[in-house]
Amino acid sequence: MLEWLTERFPRIAPEAWRLRAREGLVTDDEGAPVDLEGPYRAHLRLSYFREVPDEPEPPPLRILFEDERLVAVDKPPFLPVTPGGPYVRRCVLYAAQRQLGLAGLAAPHRLDRETSGVVLLVKRPEDRGPYGEPFAEGTATKIYEALAAVSEAPAERRWSVASRIETGTPWFRRREVPGRPNAVSEIELLELRNGVGRFRLRPETGKTHQLRLHMLRIGFPILGDRFYPELRPQGPDDPSNPLRLVASSLAFRDPVTGEDRRFESRYDVRALAE
Repeated sequence: MLEWLTERFPRIAPEAWRLRAREGLVTDDEGAPVDLEGPYRAHLRLSYFREVPDEPEPPPLRILFEDERLVAVDKPPFLPVTPGGPYVRRCVLYAAQRQLGLAGLAAPHRLDRETSGVVLLVKRPEDRGPYGEPFAEGTATKIYEALAAVSEAPAERRWSVASRIETGTPWFRRREVPGRPNAVSEIELLELRNGVGRFRLRPETGKTHQLRLHMLRIGFPILGDRFYPELRPQGPDDPSNPLRLVASSLAFRDPVTGEDRRFESRYDVRALAE
C-alpha cells in the first residue's frame, strides 16, 4: 500500500505516509486504520487528513456525553466541524479523534465555524446513516440563543420567519430571494438589558446561515457577525468579538435505540466575549 500511495502522490514522502498511518489518519471505508506495510488492495477507498503547514493544534474540546455509539461535544467559536480549506487538524473531528483516541468519527450535522454549541458525532460507520436521519428529515429539535443590539423594546417579541435562501456573492454568503420558502425559523426575544436583546431561535429547517439571515430580516443582526449585514474585511479571528450565536440544545429520538436524547451546551451566549 505504501508503494502505491507513493506512486500515486509523488510529492508526499513515504515517511509522511508512515507518520499519518501511525497516527491513525489513513483509514478505509469503515474508518479502520490501514496497514501501509501490507499488500496493495484493489478498489479500496482510502481517507486521510491532508496537512496544512504550521497549522496550530485544535483547542481541547468539552465532552458533554459519550457512549458506545455517540459523542456530544461543546464546540467553541472559530472551530469548523469538519476539515476544509486551511482547517485540517484544527477542526472538531480531528480534535475529538485525538482527544478520545478514536478513528473514523463522523458528523451527521454541522454548525457554522463561527457558531458555538452542541455538535453530535457518530463512532461506528454503520450508524452514520441512521443518525443522519433526524437532521435530514427535520425531526431533530435544535434550540439556539443569540444576542443582538436592540435600541428600544419592539412591539412584538415573537416572530415566525419563512424565506427562500440561496447562494449569494461571494459564494460563502447566502441571500434571501423571491420564491417558495425553503427556510423557516421561530424567534423569541427572551430579555432586553442595556440595549442588548437575548433571543431564542428554533430553526425548522437547516439552511446555511439561516438564523443569521432571519435575525437580520426582523431587524436584529447578531452581534459579532462578520458576514451580515455587510461583509467585513478578512482578518484574523477576534476572540473578543465572536459571533454571539450558541447551539444551546439538541434533542431527537434515537433512531437505533428508540430512546429520547437531549444534549445541552454549557456556553452562555452572554459570556462568549468575556
